[in-house]
Amino acid sequence: MLSRVFGFGRRSFSTLSEQEILALAISSEEDDARIYRAYADGLRDDFPHSADIFEAMAKEEDGHREALIELHRARFGERIPLIRREHVRGYYQRKPDWLVRPLGIDAVRGQAEEMERQARLFYVEAAKRSEDASTRKLLGNLAAAEQGHETRAMQLERQHTPDAVREEERDIERRRFILTYVQPGLAGLMDGSVSTLAPIFAAAFATHDTWQTFLVGLAASIGAGISMGFTEVASDDGKLSGRGSPVKRGLTTGVMTALGGLGHALPYLIPHFWTATGVAAVVVFFELWAIAFVQNRYMETPFWRAAFQVVLGGALVFAAGILIGNA
Repeated sequence: MLSRVFGFGRRSFSTLSEQEILALAISSEEDDARIYRAYADGLRDDFPHSADIFEAMAKEEDGHREALIELHRARFGERIPLIRREHVRGYYQRKPDWLVRPLGIDAVRGQAEEMERQARLFYVEAAKRSEDASTRKLLGNLAAAEQGHETRAMQLERQHTPDAVREEERDIERRRFILTYVQPGLAGLMDGSVSTLAPIFAAAFATHDTWQTFLVGLAASIGAGISMGFTEVASDDGKLSGRGSPVKRGLTTGVMTALGGLGHALPYLIPHFWTATGVAAVVVFFELWAIAFVQNRYMETPFWRAAFQVVLGGALVFAAGILIGNA
């Protein structure tokens, strides 16, 4: 484990022979082609036009690999040494496609640009170390090709993803983000902020004991978070509705529900009752306005209508808690 973390047992790039540099380039091109095809597969269902771009880029990487293999065959024979990125100290690393999922359009395109930049730097350094004219020429050509990939990517982008298509893909990505994170998180925040008002303030005015009130708020918040999280997971697997992973939605809902309740429970750690209650009331005000802002920002609900609905509902629950606590 320590050898992997600190690079013990890895070769320095400066110690590689020309044959090993060629072998490293071959394995790197093969890995990049696999990554581009994984990107294409991950984007195919929702973004077919962008998937075509990465399929085309994978084919270009295949062409580079074949040219490198032919050069290796001509200079060193059929046996290609096994050397990969992880065997070389300080060599650039690639993120597996599952580490950049969900495959957002802009994130994947940015990752591809970084891949091409790193590959270009590698070929530039490799060409400097080569004494064979044919090898140096090929490595230099590949460096130029990687540098030109940005232009090529832009051409492919114009071919496969015109402005209308890119706008459509961004709309799809935004809807998915809203359905998977914003909508469940908003539901959790509303439930946690509003539904816990009554038990917390009822306990506060019934006991005038800040510690007991905090315990009630803590229990109500965590209990509501767990309940809402499991309910979200069980209610929809996301396959037909397109709402995304039920686990992600459940975690988002559960965490936001708990946070919504804890926001006005934590002030009761203050030992003075009226100070704690005043701080809690201010927190409730900001929570309700935050909910209205999210509704307006992502759900396109008119702000004043969202504010009226949330503040009115919260005020009614708040008043119910105080009345019950004073009964």
